[in-house]
Amino acid sequence: AESRAKAGSAAAKVVRRQGKVPAVIYGGEVAPAMLSLDHNEVLKHLAHEAVYSHVLDVKVDGKTEKAVLKHIQRHPAKPQILHMDFMRVDDSHNLKVHVPLHFINESSSVGVKKGGVVTHSMVDVEVMCMPSALPEFIEVDLANAEIGTIIHLSDLVLPAGVEIPVLGQGAEHDHPVVQVVKTRGSEESAE
Repeated sequence: AESRAKAGSAAAKVVRRQGKVPAVIYGGEVAPAMLSLDHNEVLKHLAHEAVYSHVLDVKVDGKTEKAVLKHIQRHPAKPQILHMDFMRVDDSHNLKVHVPLHFINESSSVGVKKGGVVTHSMVDVEVMCMPSALPEFIEVDLANAEIGTIIHLSDLVLPAGVEIPVLGQGAEHDHPVVQVVKTRGSEESAE
């Protein structure tokens, strides 16, 4: 990344015309810094899922800062990144990050073999942990999921040191993640 001096939408448009992505890095005890990133390099990195849930090394004018990607603004019709937000990471403080969910054994689960269909309510989950414990993804095993099985947030197997903050707000926040539902075809075949 390179530092940029001017803020505002006019300055951001100038950066975009140069084939770059305007960005900001904030957090910690340092003032927010405005950046510009090479658009093609950004697209290459965003092709990897890990970018969204890893602590990244952002090199700003030769100095490396640890940060997580907090927000991406995309163009609604073109494959173009309009803006990115990075949050600095401090190794002594917990951070909240959305981590993707990987669903395994979906097609070979017990319920699917009996004619059920897997429906996903979530594709990622917000976790809180120290930067060193940040997982790349959380695995959800559906091998033993019968028709009617609902896997909730509290059922997820989390790595050590990782927690889901919304679960601390009570049982009504234990949202469903994935379920195996009966289809009309499986009802008719059962009859």
